Amino acid sequence: MDRGLPDDFTVQAAVALAARAPSIHNTQPWQWRVGERTLHLYADPGLRLAETDPQGRDLLISCGAALHHLRIGFGVLGWRAEVHRLPNPAEPEHLAAIELHRHEPGQEEISLAAAIPRRRTDRRRHSSWPVPDGSLQLMSERAAREGTLLRVAEDATRYHLARAIFEAAQRHADDPAYRVELAAWSGRHAAPDGVPSANTPAPDDTPGALPGRPFADPALRQPPGASGEDDENVLLVLGTTSDDRLSRLRAGEATSAVLLTATALGLASCPLTEPLEIGDTWEVVRDKVIGGSYPQMVLRIGWAPINADPLPATPRRDLADVLKPLGEPVEHQA
Repeated sequence: MDRGLPDDFTVQAAVALAARAPSIHNTQPWQWRVGERTLHLYADPGLRLAETDPQGRDLLISCGAALHHLRIGFGVLGWRAEVHRLPNPAEPEHLAAIELHRHEPGQEEISLAAAIPRRRTDRRRHSSWPVPDGSLQLMSERAAREGTLLRVAEDATRYHLARAIFEAAQRHADDPAYRVELAAWSGRHAAPDGVPSANTPAPDDTPGALPGRPFADPALRQPPGASGEDDENVLLVLGTTSDDRLSRLRAGEATSAVLLTATALGLASCPLTEPLEIGDTWEVVRDKVIGGSYPQMVLRIGWAPINADPLPATPRRDLADVLKPLGEPVEHQA
């Protein structure tokens, strides 16, 4: 970057943290371009999953999560990111232009930045320990700062959400094209993207357990002694007041804020987007769970069992593949 702005090492360090953001099936559907005085985020539409994500909601949320990770990364490195979202209506893939200003890192940024390398999508069962109300309140406050509502699904709303999760899982199980796409993006061993076998357990058939996606070649074992019947997970729904592209991008930023907060508090977390990928079940969540707001993300939060082994990091593409000078075309990955 130009004189007076972050040097190349700082930019690369911040983008490397952004690249650790969660994304649907670990597709990493983002591209970064560096100008003389600005950094730019682009979506890669070639990485939209046609069967899983027909509306492109998951793609935008994934990119929003990377944008929030970037903000935290620059913040802890001494730079405040001023974000201009969707700056060019004629270029829909251009999601954000970022200007940077000198900044003194705060304790919250330090805490969240430290959580970035430790955050994992943990699809295993949780323990029976309850999540403190204070932790949920902190997540709610940080989601609100990103322009989203966080709702805890309890009692009747949890019942309707669980029904929507089961219904979506069944609909996907009956969809051959979806199953082919899921298999293509999972069961990975050495690829720089996709869901590795080492991070996916077999579907949990314990009575009362929520269904998970049937990823290919699952190799992750459940912790010894963990039982789905004792699973004390909390289901959270992130919603927005509208359902446009900006709302979905901001929901991704809120998703990152909540997940990093949970990690910093020592909690395990797992996004559950499946009920929001089918129109009928999305409407159930909107009408019966989140009170008419537009649902953008479901999160499962809880404590990992005390004997649960640490999860390996999922792979990421090389930085050179996603960070390039402004003016280079956005490469559409296959």
